Amino acid sequence: MKPVQRDRLNRTINRITDRKTVEPLRSQTDSKIISCFQTLHFQKGSEIGKAEPIDVNWRTAKARELFAYLVQHRKQPVRKDVLLEFFWPESDVKKGYAQLYSAIYQIRKMLDSLQMNSTVVSFDKSYKLHLNGTKLDVEEWERELRQLPNITEDTLPSYRRLLETYKGDYLAEEAYLWAENERERLRTLYHSTFNKVTTYYLECGYYTDAITLCQRVQTLHPLMETSYFLLMQVYAKMGDNHSVKSQYEKLNHVLEAEYGIHTSDSIENWYNEWKKQLQ
Repeated sequence: MKPVQRDRLNRTINRITDRKTVEPLRSQTDSKIISCFQTLHFQKGSEIGKAEPIDVNWRTAKARELFAYLVQHRKQPVRKDVLLEFFWPESDVKKGYAQLYSAIYQIRKMLDSLQMNSTVVSFDKSYKLHLNGTKLDVEEWERELRQLPNITEDTLPSYRRLLETYKGDYLAEEAYLWAENERERLRTLYHSTFNKVTTYYLECGYYTDAITLCQRVQTLHPLMETSYFLLMQVYAKMGDNHSVKSQYEKLNHVLEAEYGIHTSDSIENWYNEWKKQLQ
């Protein structure tokens, strides 16, 4: 304000200069990661899979789910009336909007308390989550995976690292129905990568690595036929006939217990041909 007082002007300039130099430093040394593998959580660090977990206390489960929903739909704005109908269908309009605003307030307070760059912006009767440089583990995982060239000895470590980074299905513990399509899409991408790496292991004779990977996938996805079938092939190449039969019987037991079905024709045909060769 006029008249300008030189000492107050200098203090203001210094304060702005200090802010400009401190904030970028903090963002580089105190990076945060939004993680959605297995469950929604936050991490402190810059490298996916090696960051430290951060404890976050959500006031309500609804605010937590709403944040996860905005994370999934981060690339486009989501209309407020759509959120109202989706998350508070039993409430009248006035009460529903009050609950929506309260949940958004909780999310903003949580992001601010974690000193995250991400923000929830309101515009044109919609909300949109801006990551603003904050890493999202599933997004980084998919980006790195799609940039990888074909598997070779040089690229194999990168493939293995990305398979290990996949700690569990997308928001698996939350069991949000609206996340199922994205969960299945990422799971399919993971399975495809698993098949490529295991096939490469078989071609190169890395049987121990193949067994370890298949066993890990069976733990994550016990109903995935491919992991059992690949193990059967590995054990067959190693001459471990007992383990081939064990994997075959284990697969049939799992499918029978869960779906009441038998193995697929392709696996059944392979197994019958393998038995003939033993005679």
